[in-house]
Amino acid sequence: TPTDPRVVEAMLPYFTKQYGNPSSIYKLAQEAHEAKEVAREKVARILRAKPEEVVFTSGGTEADNLAVKGVAYANREKGNHIVTSQIEHHAVLNVCKWLETQGYEVTYLGVDKYGLVNLEELRKAITARTILITIMQANNEIGTIEPISKIGEIARERGIYLHTDAVQTVGKIPIVVDELGVDLLSLSAHKFHGPKGVGALYIRRGTRVAPLIHGGHHERNRRAGTENVPAIVGLGKACAIALEEGEEETRKVKALTERLRKGILDRVDDIIVNGHPEHRLHNTLNVCVEHVEGESVLLNLDMAGIAASTGSACASGSLEPSHVLSAIGVPPETARGSVRFSLGKGTTRADVDFVLEALPPIVEKLRAMSPLGKLNH
Repeated sequence: TPTDPRVVEAMLPYFTKQYGNPSSIYKLAQEAHEAKEVAREKVARILRAKPEEVVFTSGGTEADNLAVKGVAYANREKGNHIVTSQIEHHAVLNVCKWLETQGYEVTYLGVDKYGLVNLEELRKAITARTILITIMQANNEIGTIEPISKIGEIARERGIYLHTDAVQTVGKIPIVVDELGVDLLSLSAHKFHGPKGVGALYIRRGTRVAPLIHGGHHERNRRAGTENVPAIVGLGKACAIALEEGEEETRKVKALTERLRKGILDRVDDIIVNGHPEHRLHNTLNVCVEHVEGESVLLNLDMAGIAASTGSACASGSLEPSHVLSAIGVPPETARGSVRFSLGKGTTRADVDFVLEALPPIVEKLRAMSPLGKLNH
């Protein structure tokens, strides 16, 4: 998302005027320290958590790493088994794969055609050696929202830590950590109009997590390194704005996303909409355009001035079909035609209508050029 101008304005003084190191004791430093702690309170407020449970990180990827590796390292004597899902972000999946090389065992739960985890399969996967369940709150590619509060009940019953990657949901839907039953929750500022390069990990009081970065005593010994005060101030401001304006923005963006969905289905044949029809993010629309390559659609959209993706931006260099679409049972040839549209508070009805005008002739042209297209049309 673009950084909100109000966020930029809040950050600016901490680059030039109030530039002190928040760990020092002189006045300039204490001003920076105070700004950091005010931002921590704002992040805690959006999660309905306590400020001391918020640890600042460089973004969602580091927060995920700290949660999964941190719990694995700190609780090794209790067990070495982790339960996750096949559709997690690579910031969780690749951590789990790496931990497998270090003697940990990981169960990767399958999902249904909508991308939902099966709670009974989760129960069966738990063993006496399970120390962590890590399931994302909403999928970054298809927008499906998982039943985290029900997973939280299962985790509490068995005395297992629960982490959720909430990078896609914080700032977009209301979050109460106690209602979700999570012990750890990751977020990233740039998903809701904050700056890139800053995020946070909520760590419930009493949760045993080993630090990944060693050095000074920053962040209550949980994350060493001089804090990025301007970015942290920006994250706090983005949280405050999201709390204040979130409901209105959700209504607007939901209506626009629905307009886009209906418009595409009305104007283009052989479209598959991915993700859960109801339990889904209001700003994400993932479709498979049959008989064409998604990359070709994207390049043509880009030439028309429209930015979209084929899945996760973090995997955009890969030619392999999306691991998420594979997990929900989409055939490889169909998955290669996937296009993801993400909408936000800057999106207008005119933007949506522009996409609806541009997309059909692009698909028609590509299908006419494609051997698959000629075969089917």
